[in-house]
Amino acid sequence: MEQLIWETAEELDQKLAQRVRNIRKRRSISQEKLSSMSGVSYGSIKRFEATGQISLISLTKIAMALDIADELRSIFTQVPYKNIQEVINETK
Repeated sequence: MEQLIWETAEELDQKLAQRVRNIRKRRSISQEKLSSMSGVSYGSIKRFEATGQISLISLTKIAMALDIADELRSIFTQVPYKNIQEVINETK
């Protein structure tokens, strides 16, 4: 059974960027300061927060700078099996 997707990839990226922006602001860190802390260019951070577009390596650097890298480390670790065939495939 195929699951319906209620948002586009771009919308999901925007929501992720909003969460990161909220964490940055909650910690009173400017975009410029985050750039310095993470080694990600100010322009990339500004673009990410505005559009949700960023490279995976830059997102990882930002997460590390904000001390939220554990969230990335745990991504996709608790994915439930969709069916019995996935269980069988995993043991092959």
